[in-house]
Amino acid sequence: MKKVAFIGAGSFGFTRALTRDILSFPALSGCHLALMDIDPERLGYIKRAVEQTARLGGYPAAVTATQSREEALEGADGVVITILAGNVSVWRRDIDIPMKYGVDINVGDTRGVAGVFRFLRTAPVMLSIARDIERLAPKALVLNYTNPMAMLCRLLQRETSLTVTGLCHSVQGTAAMLARWLGADINRDVEYLCAGINHQAFYLEYKVGGLDAYPALRRAVSERPEVYNEEIVRNEMFLHLDYYPTESSGHNSEYCAWFRKRPDLIEKYCAPGTGWNPGRHAYIRDEYLAREGTWRGEIEKELASGAADLGRGGEYAAWIFNAAFGDGTPYTFNGNVANTGLIDNLPQGCCVEVPVTAGPDGLRPQAVGALPPQLALLTATSAACEELAVEGFVTGNRRAVFHSILFDPLSAAACSMEEIAAMTGEMFAAQQ
Repeated sequence: MKKVAFIGAGSFGFTRALTRDILSFPALSGCHLALMDIDPERLGYIKRAVEQTARLGGYPAAVTATQSREEALEGADGVVITILAGNVSVWRRDIDIPMKYGVDINVGDTRGVAGVFRFLRTAPVMLSIARDIERLAPKALVLNYTNPMAMLCRLLQRETSLTVTGLCHSVQGTAAMLARWLGADINRDVEYLCAGINHQAFYLEYKVGGLDAYPALRRAVSERPEVYNEEIVRNEMFLHLDYYPTESSGHNSEYCAWFRKRPDLIEKYCAPGTGWNPGRHAYIRDEYLAREGTWRGEIEKELASGAADLGRGGEYAAWIFNAAFGDGTPYTFNGNVANTGLIDNLPQGCCVEVPVTAGPDGLRPQAVGALPPQLALLTATSAACEELAVEGFVTGNRRAVFHSILFDPLSAAACSMEEIAAMTGEMFAAQQ
């Protein structure tokens, strides 16, 4: 019986979807799903949900729930990590303190001042989990969904012996969005090559029916207001950088200097977006706070219905596990791996997001050569800042952490060097 451990299983909707997808593969339908979370209430809910899925699908899976990380990890073939270090009251400091200095953040979970401090909070926990995996399941394939993706994956790939990659929704999600705009079938008509770093990857090629789709996409963005307005920031980046970025407009507005440094720019480019993740200040923080009092009722209602969606979703994890220790069918996805000559003009060793093929022999990342120079300028800055933050954590060097924020494009656009130093110091003090 193959075993998959979920660390941070209390992420209810996500864990339920991933376990459903895993069980939908015949070679994995009888696996052991070991659910672990530090919150007993959330753990109880997700155990009921996964058992419901197994029962309705007729899957002979074993489902266990535990607050013991060691129990969940012992002998695991695969591990999924979906944790949040600290609650929303801690996370909100990542948003509120920078705003005092004029750094207006929309999400704050990936990079920049908010992402760096989220990393510093999460890194000790992630490293502790990794040490347990090395001891209890050293050959396990580890899939990380926890943000900040690039910095955490870089830490684990640098400091441990594990086979680990990070997974994000943005590549396949954006590819499907572009296909919708172009009237194409994402499963039949589209092929693409995507590379960069997490949340700053770009489609170096995007083809429909074997032909370059970028001319048609440029016309759609330029001539159809409903298309332009759905993703204003990303569409501006495409029109000016010539390649389409993978992550949503709200996120992307934080990662560069062009959209959030003045209120008039936020109003023009960020506020009116009609797609997911509108650009307003502290969007995700407010969404989490709004759900604090409602999530229990929503879950109870869902479980009481006695129904479950058994259709396979679009997340990569189940396909990867099936390739690695299910029926062995190779599967290619975009994953976060160490830059061992994969992208020529990004820092060697940094975490990059490139095509990776999973199979019984492990993970094989694809070298893509050099990014177009304008994309390398943008992504190399972010990658270098992430390298400084990881180095700061590993060595205990606060100065390296400060320098990682000093060169963050949004912070640098909004603040002086002295202000960034003060902001960094206040963030350290608040999170002590």
